Order: sequence, then structure tokens, then C-alpha cells
Amino acid sequence: MKGRGHWLSIVGLRLTAGPLITLSFLALTIVVLAPTARAQALRYPERPVTIISDAAAGSTPDVDARFVAEGLSKIWGQQVVVVNHPGANGSVATRVASEAPNDGYTLYMPALSTFVALLSSATNVPIKLPRDFIPIGFTAENPMFVAVNPSLGVSSLPELIALAKKEPNKISIAVTGIGRLTHLTGELLQQKADIKLLSVPYTAGPAPALGDVATGRVSMIIEGYSGIAGAVNAKSVKLIAVASPQRLPEFPNLPTVAETIPGFAATGWQVLVAPLGTPAPIVAKVSDDLRKAVNDPGLRMNLAKIGSYSRAMSPDEALAFVAKEQQTWAPVLERIAASNK
Repeated sequence: MKGRGHWLSIVGLRLTAGPLITLSFLALTIVVLAPTARAQALRYPERPVTIISDAAAGSTPDVDARFVAEGLSKIWGQQVVVVNHPGANGSVATRVASEAPNDGYTLYMPALSTFVALLSSATNVPIKLPRDFIPIGFTAENPMFVAVNPSLGVSSLPELIALAKKEPNKISIAVTGIGRLTHLTGELLQQKADIKLLSVPYTAGPAPALGDVATGRVSMIIEGYSGIAGAVNAKSVKLIAVASPQRLPEFPNLPTVAETIPGFAATGWQVLVAPLGTPAPIVAKVSDDLRKAVNDPGLRMNLAKIGSYSRAMSPDEALAFVAKEQQTWAPVLERIAASNK
């Protein structure tokens, strides 16, 4: 610097000042004109928040998302709206979410199937974290239920397997989305039980598939409980097994698949993520509030009624969980891809 004063340009202002005055003005300008992301997080959210779901309306992931959204709404005092973008094995929702503003007001709740999708089934999937999105936390998990039409004449999974072995490709199974967990669970069941079922694919979620199972046009379905609860209560379909590691407290008399096929488990889940570039303080705040929401006794009770179970995780824990699940399902995906060649 030459002389006592020097020129300084800040946000379009040109001024001359001594060194101490200059530094003080610079500091004041940064504080006044550039609010920190932390300050933004303290005020967040100041308007409604949208959660994008890749699930079809009425499916288990959709119902889970709406319960979680309701819990966050109570904490924030702002409306949290779930917007469904089903289709293309989660690819549609993934694209919409990745292109959303990264200000924390659009979040994404992808299901397991979007992370373990068949490579050839759609673009933009499978998702990888943290390459594609910022992990926020875990929301809920939902074991897959095996249900049959009563006219099939089986009352247990061992009876179903015995009939399928006797008559290969005769028992039809509704597949609610190629590459989604319902499909993968059915494939895993066939592999582990050494049976062959006749797959009947559907693209509009569980409703039309369940309708065909309820009327007997299709023999069986694998789905989360909320997607089939109405038909179960109406006794138009019969539950014969659940793919949880242990029997569920809400269904104490329903055997697990693992009781017939040791080690078998298939549980869907959803995590909450944010678009890349979302400020870290906002991610941290949403994560903390999500933990409060999923630990709320009322939310946990509502989820349990539909066969879903909440579990709080930090962003790092959610990241590790997703990576482990992707490794678990990789062999199943490889076998399906090989059989389709």
C-alpha cells in the first residue's frame, strides 16, 4: 500500500480508507450483507417444504412418507407436502429431485428399490450416496408380506413351495414394478426355494395387482402391509408369511419366511436425502428434526399399524446402511440380469 489510504471495492462500492477502517468495514459488510448458512438454518423452514417420493400413491413407501411429513410439519409449524413421481423404477423422481433447488425446501425420500435397481431398467438409477444426493437420515423400514388368494388352497409358505415344485410356472405372482423390492423379493424366494413362478408385471403400483390377486386372476403377491391391508381385512387375500428377520409384534401368529428358508429377509426402507449443494447447516437441522419425528411414540405407533417401523440414523449412519444394503442385494440383481440375457 502507498500512503495512508487505498482504494477498496466491496459489493460495487468504491471507497478510500485507512487499513483499520478498511478491515472493519469489510467485516461489517460481510456480516450485514452476507447472512451465513447457519443463520439461514436457524430460520428454516420459513415456508412449506416438499418431499418427493418415487412411490405410487397408496403404496407402503408413500404412506410412510406421509406419516413422516406429518411429523415434520408438527415440529416445523410449516406444511410438508409429499409429491409422488412414480415410474421408470424411480428414475423419474430421481431426475426431478436432482434438478430441484438446493435450498432445503425440496427433499427426496427414495425407497430401497431406487438404490438397488437393475442397471438396465432405467436411467438415473441406481442412486449412489453421496455421489448423487446428500444423506439426511433414515425414516422407516417395512418387511415384505407374502399373500395368496384363498382359492389357491395353501395356508402356509411350505405348502406354497410344495405346490410350486409340483407344478412349475403354474402359480402366478403379481410383480408391482420390475426391479423394485417386491420383484426382487419374489426372485429371491424362487432362487432360495428352488421353485419357478409365473411373473405378471404391473406398472401402476399395488392397487391393480392386488385387485387381480383378490379376484383370483393372479395367485399371489409380495408387498408391504399397507398396500394389501384392505384386502387382508376383507379376507380376499390371505397372509402366509412375512420376510422380517423375526416375527413382528403386531403379527405374532404369522410365520417368517426365515422359518422355512433360514436367513431369508427382505425389508423395504426409505431414507431422506437432499439435492447436492444444500447447505450443511440446513442438512444438520433437518436431520436433527427428522430424528425427533421418527422417535415420536405416536408416529412409531401409526407406522407399526401398517407394518412399518421407524429407526433414527445420522447422515453418516444412513450412508453406511445404504452401502451395506446395496452390497446385500447385488448378487440378486446380477442373477436377474443374467437370466434376462
